[in-house]
Amino acid sequence: MTSSGLKVHEWSRLDPAARRELLRRPAQRDQDETFAGARAIIDRVRREGDAALIALTEQHDKVRLDSLAVTEAEFQDAGTALSPNEKRAIDTAIGTVRAFHEAQASSPVRVETAPGVLCERVEVPLQAIGMYVPAGTAPLPSTAIMIGVPAQIAGCQTRVLCTPPRHDRRADPAVLYTARACGVTHVFKAGGAQAVAAMAYGTRSVPKVDKIFGPGNAWVTAAKLIVAMDAEGAAYDMPAGPSEVLVVADHAAHPEFVAADLLAQAEHSVDAQVILVTNSRVLAHQVAAEVERQLARLSRASTIRAALAGSHLILVPDLPTALEVANAYAPEHLIIETERPRDWLPRVRHAGSVFLGAWTPESMGDYCSGTNHVLPTYGYARAFSGLSLTDFYRRMTVQELTPQGIAGLGPVAQTLAMLEGLDAHANAVAVRLAHLPREEE
Repeated sequence: MTSSGLKVHEWSRLDPAARRELLRRPAQRDQDETFAGARAIIDRVRREGDAALIALTEQHDKVRLDSLAVTEAEFQDAGTALSPNEKRAIDTAIGTVRAFHEAQASSPVRVETAPGVLCERVEVPLQAIGMYVPAGTAPLPSTAIMIGVPAQIAGCQTRVLCTPPRHDRRADPAVLYTARACGVTHVFKAGGAQAVAAMAYGTRSVPKVDKIFGPGNAWVTAAKLIVAMDAEGAAYDMPAGPSEVLVVADHAAHPEFVAADLLAQAEHSVDAQVILVTNSRVLAHQVAAEVERQLARLSRASTIRAALAGSHLILVPDLPTALEVANAYAPEHLIIETERPRDWLPRVRHAGSVFLGAWTPESMGDYCSGTNHVLPTYGYARAFSGLSLTDFYRRMTVQELTPQGIAGLGPVAQTLAMLEGLDAHANAVAVRLAHLPREEE
């Protein structure tokens, strides 16, 4: 154990079970209890609507609200509460995120797969989307950017944003300024699983949405998963829970940089997790010392120390093993700070977002490099991708056949239908073939 509380583990000395346990997220250890609690909150919101939201806000956020909706006066006040420099920073970040996401737009697909058989794929914007912007221990206007910008580009008609209130019963002014800058007008002061429930099912004040976006704590993540399993609820973007970072580093890494990146993610919440995987014992101990040194001057030291208690320094024999560990963990954020970081990118299979080299702190992706910071956690990066423009569309296929098309390809469908014993399927083709004009001999 180092003075910072980070424990050094020798990967080669651990058996498979110990390795799996080492890579478990802290929030996953109380999963059953969290899901049960989130389900109870969802059920209450469905029964009681706005009244449940107000009561739960008072219970969990210690704020008694008179109304949930943010008023126009609050939007106006938010604009004056920020300095010109703060507003310029938000506007600049919106610009970089917009540039990267506009470039993701795809063209419709239109292919004649056989003579007279036209197949298409078109994209339709989601009608109503919900945006969850955390503000429990720290307000995250950057999340409003990451969801608000692609939703605006896609043209989603209804955009609802929920964010926990401050103790003065107002929403964070930076979140409100960002929401307005991204064209979001429906903002409600509600957080936690109750906000997810309100957006999924609707209340008197909060419109029902079709899909919910945004990261949150373990309760928010559980609520998103629960409502997504209900046909009357709402789809979700991905499991995006407590923040996590894994750093792969070698002897060439800067201990000061690596420590700063670990601390940056640890300050999010007590159940955040940060991991360093290195083949340099010297670097591991230098980073541990640097973590303690930098921690002394940080304002969220108590939160960071709690997060570090569930975090690790892992020693591996070589960098190929380090990448194996990274892929097994499937981190939300993967930082590669090695002598030639891009050389290792082809070995990355499971990561939400990758940061290459000493001059690419994860903070840039959180705020303004242009990539999206809504990313899969809990190891879901094995199958889920980070948020992108395509997540705000439904993709719909279209097909159209001419008489030539049904004449040429219809018999194939008939044969396949009969192979499956579905003669009504075959008949739907046969009745059309029977009506085709016959060529004169």
